[in-house]
Formats: sequence, structure tokens, C-alpha cells
Amino acid sequence: MDAALLIILLSVIIGALIAFIVFGSYFRKRKSEIESIARPESLNPNPKPSSKPSTTKKSQPKSHSHSHTADKDVAKKHHPLDLNTLKGHSDAVTGLCFSPDGHSLATACGDGVVRIFRLDDISSKSFKFLRINMPAGGHPKAVVFADNASSVVVASQTLTGASLYLYGEEKPKTTEEQKQQAKLPLPEIKWQHHKVHDKRAILTLVGTKATYGTADGSTIIASCSEGTDIILWHGKTGKILGNVDTNQLKNTMATISPNGRFIAAAAFTADVKVWEIVYSKDGSVKEILRVMQLKGHKSAVTWLCFSPNSEQIITASKDGSIRIWNINVRYHLDEDPKTLKVLPIPLSDSNGTTLHYDRLCLSPDGKILAATHGSTLQWLCAETGQVLDMADRAHDSEITDLAWAPTTIPIENRQSSILATASIDKKVKLWAAPPLHPS
Repeated sequence: MDAALLIILLSVIIGALIAFIVFGSYFRKRKSEIESIARPESLNPNPKPSSKPSTTKKSQPKSHSHSHTADKDVAKKHHPLDLNTLKGHSDAVTGLCFSPDGHSLATACGDGVVRIFRLDDISSKSFKFLRINMPAGGHPKAVVFADNASSVVVASQTLTGASLYLYGEEKPKTTEEQKQQAKLPLPEIKWQHHKVHDKRAILTLVGTKATYGTADGSTIIASCSEGTDIILWHGKTGKILGNVDTNQLKNTMATISPNGRFIAAAAFTADVKVWEIVYSKDGSVKEILRVMQLKGHKSAVTWLCFSPNSEQIITASKDGSIRIWNINVRYHLDEDPKTLKVLPIPLSDSNGTTLHYDRLCLSPDGKILAATHGSTLQWLCAETGQVLDMADRAHDSEITDLAWAPTTIPIENRQSSILATASIDKKVKLWAAPPLHPS
């Protein structure tokens, strides 16, 4: 009996010893595996305990991706003409306009806000701006200044159609009142019109001071609808001064000559129609007459602009050409406008196919033509069509509007013309003008 117990006890001891050796070997192997997985974390001086080794594995690609993004940002080249970016918009910027003195820039944004930036210092890291919230449901599409830097006309789109609003500030009358008031009052709506083009959207909104002939110097504004109608407005009162119909199926855009004499429109066809605004002796608008038609392009005209002296029009077409027209003719004697120059559009895709320009804008001195296609921005010599400079990716998305400041601004001890561009990428950029004779 004692011998049997001894055998059983010995068997238990030998079994326990074998189990100890087997499990000991297993745990040493697991420990080695865990240490090999955890070893990279030892590089971190402040490691965080984790029961999931996979966390470390997932964090490594994320760190690598961040590093790659940073490298890409560093690799991005800053264009030498890119002076600054106006940020703060939370949606696509669809329109912009400089004030007559060039010190303010108004922007229309899809977030329902119109912002008026003060441009006292182009190189500033932050710009002060006045915020105008549109009525509920309204999305500002375009903006122009009316008379001065404290009043703007805004084209807003809603589900029921397009509306126009004039916002103006009520400034304190005396210096003492200005001292007592902490900040200037917000602009108020001075006049408003709804469904101005029935339910059609407004494509372009432009304004200028009428100085031609007997005009009284008032700001006149033209709104161009996506249909065929164009309406002329009195900026201060909101009174309709007249309207015209392009009769070309669908408008592309319309603009007014700087002196307030002509309205020109690009529409569905290759021709451009021009109307003259006739003024009465008292300075008011008497009538609007169709006076000429620009014929010569072989395909639709995508954009046009006037020269500063209002005697020429520059057109860009899908036929791959730019035309410069002399409209200072005796049209009442049936004298037709003349094509002064035909220039090829110096922009093509990777296959060599010529691209068309979406927008054109001529500098105040009439020497530099800014043109866009998608997110590409070009500066051309208006005289020769030579490319002065180019920003292939001026914005991260399509450029929606561009405008030159009406006055030059000092930059690095020299006076320079400033170009502003707006984009779907929620940014507005300020650009210096390139030299006319690049070295």
C-alpha cells in the first residue's frame, strides 16, 4: 500500500515537472513575441500602456502620411506675384468688387455673408472686415459698390428668384458722436427688389459712375440674368432706368463701359451686341438704344471687357482667339466697329488643344489683361498678347471672379496695380501686376 502511494506521488511530481517545463517554454516564447512587438514604443520617452499591439501598427502609417503631407506642403512653390490671401469665408466666394478708392474689397460668399475688407496694408497677416448677413435663405452671388465705400448693392439668390439689396451705413454726423459710439453701426437695407428677373438667376452685376456727356455722375448698375434680359438700375435709389433683351437664347455676361455710355453683352452666339445709354440734359437716363454688333468670332464669346477710355472692347471666344475692337465709330452713319487685332489665346491642354478663357479683366492703365481658365491665371500684354506671367494653380479650385483695384498701391517702394481673384476654394487672393517687360 505504501509502495502504491509512493508511485502515485512520484507520478504526480514528474507530471507537474513536465507541465512546468512545457508551459514555461510557452510563456517565454509569448514574452519574447510581446517584447518584439512593443520594442518600437521604447523610442517614445513617455510611452502609454496599451493592451492592443495593433494600435502601434496603425499609428505608424498615420505618422508616415502626416509627414508626406508636410513634405508636399513644403514642396509647394509660392508664386512671386501672390501677395496675400483673404481668409475667413466658409463657402465658395462667387463675387468681389473694389471700392472706388481702392482701399476696400467686398466679397460675396455662399455662406450667406457679404464681407467688406479694409486693405490698408496689403502685406497684413489679418484684415479687418465688416460683416453683412443676408436675409434668411439668401445666397449672395455678386456685389458692387454704390457711390462710396460705405454702400454696396448685393445680388442674392433664393429659391423664389434673384433679389437686389442696397446696404448703406448711417455714419455719426459729428466727431463727438463718433467718440461716444464704440463702433460704427452695421449697414442697413436702403432699398430692395425681389424676383428682379422673374425666377432667373443673376449671372453678373456691374456698376460704374456715369460721366459721359450730360450724365450726372450717379452710379448706374447693370444686372444680367441667365435668360436674355439685362436691367439698368440707379445705384442710390434702386430705380429701374431701362432694360434690354439680347434675344440670343441665353446670356453669358454683360458689362458697362467705364464712362457709363455703353452696355455690351456676350450671349449664346458668336456676336456681341452693344447698346448706348442716352442721357437727358438734367443728367438722367433718357433711353437705351441698340447701336452696334461685333461680328467676327467663329464661336461663342465667353467674356468681354472695355478699355479704360471706353473706346475699345476686348473679347475672348471659344474659337481660340482674342479680338480687340474699336467702337469709337460713327454708328449713326452706319459705320461698323472695326477689329483692330486678332490674337491667339496662348493657353492649351496637355494634348496641345487651345483652351478658352472663362473671364477677362483689363488693368486700369489698359496695359495688362488678366485672364482665367478654371484655376489657371494668366497675365497678358494687352498690346501684343504676350504672356507676361502665369499661375497654373492660382487657386485650389475654379476661379469665379477677378477684379483690378482702380488705383495703384505702394509695394516695396514702388506703385503696383493689384488684382484680386475669388474661387470655389473659399479664398480670395491678392496679386501684384507683373512687369511689362519680363527679364
